[in-house]
Amino acid sequence: MLFIQATVAGAWIVDPSPLRDDRGRFMRAWCSREFEERGIHFLPVQANMQFSHRLGTVRGLHLQVAPALEAKLVRCTRGAIFDVALDQRPESSSYCEWCSAELTAENGRMLYVPEGCAHGFQSLEDNSEVLYLTSAFYAPESCRGLRFDDPAFGIQWPLAVSSISDQDRKWPLTTASPNPAVPSPTSNSSMSISTSRPTNMRTKEGSL
Repeated sequence: MLFIQATVAGAWIVDPSPLRDDRGRFMRAWCSREFEERGIHFLPVQANMQFSHRLGTVRGLHLQVAPALEAKLVRCTRGAIFDVALDQRPESSSYCEWCSAELTAENGRMLYVPEGCAHGFQSLEDNSEVLYLTSAFYAPESCRGLRFDDPAFGIQWPLAVSSISDQDRKWPLTTASPNPAVPSPTSNSSMSISTSRPTNMRTKEGSL
Protein backbone atom coordinates (compact mmCIF):
# COMPACT_ATOMS: atom_id res chain seq x y z
CA MET A 1 0.00 0.00 0.00
CA LEU A 2 1.08 3.58 -0.71
CA PHE A 3 0.59 6.07 2.14
CA ILE A 4 0.22 9.79 1.34
CA GLN A 5 0.15 12.23 4.25
CA ALA A 6 -2.86 14.54 4.03
CA THR A 7 -2.92 18.21 5.04
CA VAL A 8 -4.88 17.41 8.20
CA ALA A 9 -2.39 16.25 10.83
CA GLY A 10 -2.54 12.48 11.26
CA ALA A 11 -4.84 11.90 8.27
CA TRP A 12 -3.62 9.69 5.44
CA ILE A 13 -4.69 8.80 1.92
CA VAL A 14 -3.93 5.13 1.35
CA ASP A 15 -3.67 3.75 -2.18
CA PRO A 16 -3.64 0.00 -2.81
CA SER A 17 -1.04 -1.85 -4.85
CA PRO A 18 -3.24 -4.18 -6.88
CA LEU A 19 -2.04 -7.32 -8.63
CA ARG A 20 -3.87 -7.74 -11.93
CA ASP A 21 -4.30 -10.62 -14.34
CA ASP A 22 -6.92 -11.86 -16.78
CA ARG A 23 -9.22 -12.80 -13.89
CA GLY A 24 -9.29 -9.29 -12.41
CA ARG A 25 -7.31 -7.93 -9.45
CA PHE A 26 -6.20 -8.67 -5.92
CA MET A 27 -5.30 -5.93 -3.42
CA ARG A 28 -4.76 -5.61 0.30
CA ALA A 29 -7.36 -3.45 2.05
CA TRP A 30 -5.90 -3.44 5.57
CA CYS A 31 -2.62 -4.45 7.23
CA SER A 32 -1.84 -3.61 10.85
CA ARG A 33 1.90 -4.02 10.26
CA GLU A 34 2.01 -1.53 7.38
CA PHE A 35 0.02 1.00 9.40
CA GLU A 36 2.22 0.56 12.48
CA GLU A 37 5.37 1.01 10.38
CA ARG A 38 4.12 4.53 9.60
CA GLY A 39 3.23 5.32 13.19
CA ILE A 40 -0.52 4.86 12.65
CA HIS A 41 -1.89 3.03 15.68
CA PHE A 42 -5.24 1.83 14.39
CA LEU A 43 -6.97 -1.32 15.59
CA PRO A 44 -10.46 -1.75 14.09
CA VAL A 45 -13.23 -3.09 16.31
CA GLN A 46 -16.24 -2.43 14.05
CA ALA A 47 -17.01 -2.32 10.34
CA ASN A 48 -19.98 -0.38 8.95
CA MET A 49 -21.50 -0.12 5.49
CA GLN A 50 -23.60 2.66 4.00
CA PHE A 51 -25.48 2.84 0.70
CA SER A 52 -26.78 5.99 -1.04
CA HIS A 53 -29.26 5.77 -3.90
CA ARG A 54 -28.67 9.24 -5.38
CA LEU A 55 -25.57 11.12 -6.44
CA GLY A 56 -25.21 14.31 -4.43
CA THR A 57 -26.24 12.66 -1.14
CA VAL A 58 -24.35 14.11 1.85
CA ARG A 59 -23.76 12.31 5.15
CA GLY A 60 -22.04 14.06 8.06
CA LEU A 61 -20.16 15.68 9.52
CA HIS A 62 -19.91 13.26 12.48
CA LEU A 63 -17.38 12.27 15.13
CA GLN A 64 -17.10 10.65 18.55
CA VAL A 65 -15.41 12.43 21.46
CA ALA A 66 -13.80 11.11 24.67
CA PRO A 67 -14.20 8.65 26.22
CA ALA A 68 -15.10 7.00 22.89
CA LEU A 69 -12.66 8.70 20.51
CA GLU A 70 -12.84 7.03 17.14
CA ALA A 71 -10.56 6.80 14.11
CA LYS A 72 -11.94 5.59 10.77
CA LEU A 73 -10.57 3.93 7.66
CA VAL A 74 -12.98 4.67 4.81
CA ARG A 75 -13.26 3.12 1.37
CA CYS A 76 -15.83 3.10 -1.42
CA THR A 77 -16.91 -0.38 -2.55
CA ARG A 78 -19.36 0.73 -5.25
CA GLY A 79 -19.65 3.98 -7.19
CA ALA A 80 -17.68 7.02 -5.96
CA ILE A 81 -17.63 9.49 -3.07
CA PHE A 82 -16.01 12.80 -2.10
CA ASP A 83 -14.69 12.04 1.40
CA VAL A 84 -13.83 14.71 3.99
CA ALA A 85 -11.94 14.86 7.29
CA LEU A 86 -12.30 18.04 9.40
CA ASP A 87 -9.87 18.57 12.28
CA GLN A 88 -11.62 19.30 15.61
CA ARG A 89 -8.61 18.92 17.93
CA PRO A 90 -7.78 22.29 19.56
CA GLU A 91 -4.18 21.21 20.15
CA SER A 92 -3.63 20.20 16.52
CA SER A 93 -1.51 22.18 14.06
CA SER A 94 -4.34 21.80 11.53
CA TYR A 95 -7.23 22.63 13.88
CA CYS A 96 -10.44 23.35 11.91
CA GLU A 97 -8.75 22.66 8.57
CA TRP A 98 -10.10 19.98 6.25
CA CYS A 99 -8.83 17.62 3.59
CA SER A 100 -10.63 15.52 1.02
CA ALA A 101 -10.11 12.53 -1.25
CA GLU A 102 -12.11 11.03 -4.08
CA LEU A 103 -12.69 7.39 -3.25
CA THR A 104 -14.05 5.07 -5.92
CA ALA A 105 -14.64 1.36 -6.29
CA GLU A 106 -12.19 1.43 -9.20
CA ASN A 107 -9.27 3.25 -7.54
CA GLY A 108 -9.60 1.38 -4.21
CA ARG A 109 -8.29 4.46 -2.40
CA MET A 110 -8.92 4.84 1.34
CA LEU A 111 -8.96 7.82 3.71
CA TYR A 112 -7.72 7.38 7.27
CA VAL A 113 -9.52 9.82 9.59
CA PRO A 114 -7.74 10.17 12.96
CA GLU A 115 -9.38 10.48 16.36
CA GLY A 116 -10.84 13.91 17.05
CA CYS A 117 -11.66 14.64 13.41
CA ALA A 118 -15.18 14.92 12.00
CA HIS A 119 -16.00 12.86 8.93
CA GLY A 120 -18.50 13.23 6.12
CA PHE A 121 -18.90 12.41 2.45
CA GLN A 122 -20.94 13.09 -0.68
CA SER A 123 -21.86 10.45 -3.25
CA LEU A 124 -20.57 11.25 -6.74
CA GLU A 125 -22.59 8.54 -8.46
CA ASP A 126 -25.97 6.92 -8.01
CA ASN A 127 -25.97 3.73 -5.92
CA SER A 128 -22.69 4.39 -4.12
CA GLU A 129 -21.64 2.17 -1.23
CA VAL A 130 -19.13 2.86 1.54
CA LEU A 131 -17.36 0.53 3.96
CA TYR A 132 -15.51 1.95 6.95
CA LEU A 133 -13.61 0.41 9.83
CA THR A 134 -13.67 2.10 13.24
CA SER A 135 -11.33 1.97 16.23
CA ALA A 136 -14.15 2.35 18.80
CA PHE A 137 -17.60 0.90 19.26
CA TYR A 138 -20.57 3.11 18.45
CA ALA A 139 -21.31 5.24 21.55
CA PRO A 140 -24.36 7.52 21.07
CA GLU A 141 -23.58 9.55 24.19
CA SER A 142 -20.17 10.51 22.73
CA CYS A 143 -21.40 11.40 19.24
CA ARG A 144 -21.27 14.96 17.89
CA GLY A 145 -22.19 16.66 14.63
CA LEU A 146 -21.27 19.70 12.54
CA ARG A 147 -23.09 21.35 9.64
CA PHE A 148 -21.85 20.25 6.23
CA ASP A 149 -22.36 23.77 4.84
CA ASP A 150 -21.06 25.80 7.76
CA PRO A 151 -19.38 28.84 6.12
CA ALA A 152 -16.83 28.92 8.91
CA PHE A 153 -15.25 25.75 7.48
CA GLY A 154 -15.91 26.42 3.79
CA ILE A 155 -15.94 22.80 2.68
CA GLN A 156 -16.20 22.78 -1.11
CA TRP A 157 -18.65 19.98 -1.89
CA PRO A 158 -18.43 19.15 -5.60
CA LEU A 159 -22.19 18.72 -6.26
CA ALA A 160 -25.45 20.30 -5.25
CA VAL A 161 -26.92 18.40 -2.30
CA SER A 162 -29.67 16.05 -3.49
CA SER A 163 -30.38 14.29 -0.20
CA ILE A 164 -29.42 14.76 3.47
CA SER A 165 -30.97 13.70 6.77
CA ASP A 166 -32.96 16.19 8.82
CA GLN A 167 -30.45 15.73 11.62
CA ASP A 168 -27.47 16.64 9.47
CA ARG A 169 -29.29 19.56 7.87
CA LYS A 170 -30.21 21.06 11.26
CA TRP A 171 -26.92 21.02 13.15
CA PRO A 172 -26.46 24.61 14.43
CA LEU A 173 -23.79 26.74 12.80
CA THR A 174 -20.59 27.07 14.80
CA THR A 175 -20.19 29.76 17.45
CA ALA A 176 -17.33 30.89 19.67
CA SER A 177 -16.71 28.36 22.43
CA PRO A 178 -13.63 27.41 24.48
CA ASN A 179 -14.25 23.70 23.93
CA PRO A 180 -15.51 22.36 20.58
CA ALA A 181 -16.26 18.93 22.06
CA VAL A 182 -18.93 20.20 24.48
CA PRO A 183 -22.50 19.97 23.15
CA SER A 184 -24.97 22.79 23.63
CA PRO A 185 -26.93 22.45 26.90
CA THR A 186 -30.06 23.23 24.87
CA SER A 187 -29.86 20.93 22.40
CA ASN A 188 -8.81 12.56 -6.86
CA SER A 189 -6.67 12.30 -4.07
CA SER A 190 -7.66 15.96 -4.06
CA MET A 191 -6.96 17.81 -0.85
CA SER A 192 -8.30 21.19 0.24
CA ILE A 193 -7.85 23.37 3.29
CA SER A 194 -10.00 25.87 5.12
CA THR A 195 -8.01 28.11 7.44
CA SER A 196 -11.00 29.40 9.44
CA ARG A 197 -10.99 28.30 13.05
CA PRO A 198 -14.58 28.18 14.33
CA THR A 199 -15.65 26.09 17.29
CA ASN A 200 -18.60 24.31 18.88
CA MET A 201 -20.67 21.31 17.83
CA ARG A 202 -23.80 19.55 18.93
CA THR A 203 -24.71 16.12 20.27
CA LYS A 204 -25.57 13.55 17.63
CA GLU A 205 -27.99 10.65 17.98
CA GLY A 206 -27.33 8.72 14.77
CA SER A 207 -24.49 7.52 12.62
CA LEU A 208 -23.38 7.93 9.03
